[in-house]
Amino acid sequence: MSKNAAEMTRKEMKGPDAFQAAAGQAATWVSGHQKQLVVLVVVALVLFAAAVGISSLLDARRAAAGGMLYLVLDDADAQISSVPLPGAVGPTFPTVEAQQRSVVARAGELRKAYPSSESARTATFVSGNAQLRLGAWDAAIADLEAFLASGDPKDGLAPVARQGIAQAREGKGDVAGALAAWEKLQAEAPAYADRAVLERARLLARQGKADEARKLLQAFPQDFKESQLRPEAEQQLQRLGGAK
Repeated sequence: MSKNAAEMTRKEMKGPDAFQAAAGQAATWVSGHQKQLVVLVVVALVLFAAAVGISSLLDARRAAAGGMLYLVLDDADAQISSVPLPGAVGPTFPTVEAQQRSVVARAGELRKAYPSSESARTATFVSGNAQLRLGAWDAAIADLEAFLASGDPKDGLAPVARQGIAQAREGKGDVAGALAAWEKLQAEAPAYADRAVLERARLLARQGKADEARKLLQAFPQDFKESQLRPEAEQQLQRLGGAK
């Protein structure tokens, strides 16, 4: 752009006529496209309302699922008494069986109402442990495996779920399945590896494989130097006749 042209432009911009002309053109465009602008505004408002509505709905569902989970956990933490307890806060059940059945029932309601929620996933874990206490081995395995399948294997509750699966498999007489579950726990959760080795040794001895069990127990003090389970490992080894 030449100097004269630049100077002319500044002069024009200083004059009121140029701004008036630009404003007039804008007003003319708005007037000619009024319907389109109205449509755009309406669409924007609808999209905003939908986003707000979806967010509110999700928040409401999360809150409802959380409320149901609170009831599940409240039952799981309830006191057991055949007579009313003065000053007791929260539910009371006459027997452990009644308590665990209530936990399973409430967890089932939550899982049915909000199946994809994080609360439902937690309820699945709690239900699996309740089934375990009831001796419902297959139901316990189903719940705990569903819990593991629905989340991160590094979840803090995953090792506990694997222990429950191992216990349930042993409870139903599936010693080989229990051994496999403990081996999986040992591989996936180093913090629980010492417990897994002790359980493996116990189950191997139960299968009549004393030499394999003894081998695990003899290596235990070296493999788990800081473990608080070392006295238990030594006791198991002594029951097998000690080191050979």
